[in-house]
Amino acid sequence: MLFVRPARLSDLDELERMARAAQPVLHSLPRDRRALEMRVALSEDSFRAEVEFPGEEFYLFVLEDSQTGRLLGTSSIVASAGYSEPFYAFRNDALIHASRELKVNRKIHALTMSHELTGMSRLTGFYIDPSLRTGNGEAAAHLLSRARMIYIAANRKRFSSEVFSLMLGVTDDAGASPFWDAVGRKFFGRDFEQVESESGGRSRTFIAEVMPSYPLYVPLLPGEAQRVLGEPNESTLLAYDIHLEEGFEPDRFVDIFDAGPVLTIAVDKSASAGSGELRAVQVVNAAASGGAPYLVAAGGAHEFRCIVTDLAGTRADGAALNPAAREALGVDDKDTVRCVPLHQASGELQ
Repeated sequence: MLFVRPARLSDLDELERMARAAQPVLHSLPRDRRALEMRVALSEDSFRAEVEFPGEEFYLFVLEDSQTGRLLGTSSIVASAGYSEPFYAFRNDALIHASRELKVNRKIHALTMSHELTGMSRLTGFYIDPSLRTGNGEAAAHLLSRARMIYIAANRKRFSSEVFSLMLGVTDDAGASPFWDAVGRKFFGRDFEQVESESGGRSRTFIAEVMPSYPLYVPLLPGEAQRVLGEPNESTLLAYDIHLEEGFEPDRFVDIFDAGPVLTIAVDKSASAGSGELRAVQVVNAAASGGAPYLVAAGGAHEFRCIVTDLAGTRADGAALNPAAREALGVDDKDTVRCVPLHQASGELQ
């Protein structure tokens, strides 16, 4: 059975393997072993800490196969984006240019550098083994991604009331970004991947020092750069759809480097908060028949676990979990688990 849990220092070899496989490079999963070890240590400290409000905490989760012990993915949460330095993005604006004499009144699309996302909690670091990205493996992708929102909904003090996620923008087969070539390269004089790896998750002072502080008029950009504004990379379409399932929506921001979309959500309006329910564990020896798939989580702030399994009935009927599910979650008869439907009924979160 696949389950999500907090990463541990004992996972370092497996995490290093995934870090080297991830494309593009994940800021939360650096390829340098020493830097990676420091990230995992920070995560362990964050999970153990008694937190009253979001700060510098970083939470790294892994997807483990309980039968083999192999790790098949990672995802993470930054408690407060830009905690030490502002988090930068481009804001979509509409600027009015008008002349009474010429009887002209034009609304012009412009991009303005902004740090309004600073302080919001951020979902990041999503990587899943390629074998789990299609077919039946999509449930595993949902599990790895959405377990983070279940953790946030169950531990509200640790996170902000709004959460955002930055999707990778459009690049070609060689990794080149049309938007970067039209904008960023003009100011940095470097390749997209090089600056991407140095940007520290969009919270480095050099971004404000080098990128333009004045609006960029979109009609003046090359057509190819305009076309990719707010468009997700093909490789992230599954992750994009999973965010929409949770209730995320595209916001007025795009990534400052590749113009990828920024998705935001108020925690109270998320599926994990709005559709989540607490159920008592019922011990059974076989999986539920005729049930619907649910994300099921247990363990509180420090020993969090999450799986996908079928549940039948209502909250009053409890959560009938077979031995494999109970072992993965670390629960027993009458323990309380948090249950969220894997798929939302149309209009349920409106």
